[in-house]
Amino acid sequence: MMNGPLLAMVLLVVAGGLTAIQGPSNARLSAGLGSVVNGAFVSFIIGTMALGLLALTLHIKPEGQAVRSIPWWGWLGGLYGCLFVTSIAWAVPRLGVATTMTLVVAAQLAISVVLDHYGAFGTTAQPISLARIGGIALIVGGVLLVRRG
Repeated sequence: MMNGPLLAMVLLVVAGGLTAIQGPSNARLSAGLGSVVNGAFVSFIIGTMALGLLALTLHIKPEGQAVRSIPWWGWLGGLYGCLFVTSIAWAVPRLGVATTMTLVVAAQLAISVVLDHYGAFGTTAQPISLARIGGIALIVGGVLLVRRG
């Protein structure tokens, strides 16, 4: 059986691949339903049902004290996901999957480096370094190359 970090990496590679497929899937759903808002809404309903079934199957339920200790910003992930799904469904038909996803990755990496630097939202602080800045520059360069492609 895979160890924790290896399993996490494999799951992230699979999730990343599925995220690339999610854009055109949601764009097509949105076109068929008449708007990106309708498409995102249906996408979230399906995701909610899948998570509900998974929680039931695994017998997972929240614990009262743990729920009460969640900070206000801990409840906002669904809002970020809403913007993410809706934006990608809207952008894919206009920019293509590759440009859309490279812009998303560039933004994620840039913000992640800043969050790491400050240890924001309870994460372990990891200072900005030249290597991290170089990584962001390479991703931004990739966005430009993919867009010109």
